[in-house]
Amino acid sequence: MADTTEVAIIGGGAAGCATAYYLAKAGVKATIIERDGVGSQASGFNAGGLNPLQGAGIPGPLGPLAAESFRMHLELAERLPEESGVPIHFKTLTMVSVAFDESELRDMSETLEIFEAAEGFSAHWMETSELLELEPRINPAAIKALHTHGNASLTGYDYTLALCKAAEGMGVKVIAKAVTGLKTSGARVTGVVLEDGEIDCDSVVIATGPWSGDAEEWLGVKIPVQPLKGEIVRVEPVGDPLKQDFSGAGSALYMRADGLVWVGATEADEGFDKEPTQAARKKLLDGAFKIMPSLADARVVKHTACLRPVTADWLPIVGLVPGWENAYLATGAGKKGILISPGMGKATSDLITQGKTDLPVSGFGLERFA
Repeated sequence: MADTTEVAIIGGGAAGCATAYYLAKAGVKATIIERDGVGSQASGFNAGGLNPLQGAGIPGPLGPLAAESFRMHLELAERLPEESGVPIHFKTLTMVSVAFDESELRDMSETLEIFEAAEGFSAHWMETSELLELEPRINPAAIKALHTHGNASLTGYDYTLALCKAAEGMGVKVIAKAVTGLKTSGARVTGVVLEDGEIDCDSVVIATGPWSGDAEEWLGVKIPVQPLKGEIVRVEPVGDPLKQDFSGAGSALYMRADGLVWVGATEADEGFDKEPTQAARKKLLDGAFKIMPSLADARVVKHTACLRPVTADWLPIVGLVPGWENAYLATGAGKKGILISPGMGKATSDLITQGKTDLPVSGFGLERFA
């Protein structure tokens, strides 16, 4: 006899675990099915930045969901570590964007306007002398800098794990197996086929990121999510830890809870290749050395690569799969996956339990690609 669950969630990244978490809050017992381990893909290897003011689709169609998700993160930062027993290292941060050429100032001016107009955020220009007073290790060749405050960061893997552990504490199960198909009856999914068994379910959620296309054959629909490779190099800084994050010269320096500076991040269309490359490493470190020359003496601790799930319009796919009564998608969040995961998870939970949601996900359905 097959095991049973109310909702089968295929994928143990931030979107899948957030969906399980909010379903559990609503009293629904779900099962997360993740072949490689929770947070083992992009959710566990990102820099954990939470910027609701900028990025693909922001300002624009993703803006409302980004803003609401950021508010949800502030709430989760208060309760999730206690609920899960996992510290997520949430912090409000300062980012200093460093310019070495006049051509870079236009984009920085746009950022200034965006941050000045947003409640709870701030920004101001810094001359080179002020910049060096703030951080003497910065390259004195910098011509100007923009100081922004109000964004946040967390540790992506720990956050994803915390969602999972908190959900488990409310009755969610986690299964480490590969999914090979779905069982269906008419327009309903009745179960998930595993490599060595089956799980019957009332609903299914596809939250498999770049691998969402695996479900195309199972559901008979096109799911246009592609992998976008991103690489990060982690280095051990010389001297004191950075008190701010810095960006410029094509790289960014993120001081993270592990005591390392995460230098990120690249973007490359290389299919499902997850191997770190020397070219990406050189590009990131060259930018880092230009921002802060002393990093040339830093020890490289780790170099990672992951695959972000992106759609043609760089917007997520959230909602019921066209033609199906109980199959849902929560995928395609691109470089904003950690940021918008609470909104995606809560919206998916709402749609399953109530048939509607107040979260701003209208327009993110799969039907827009028809």
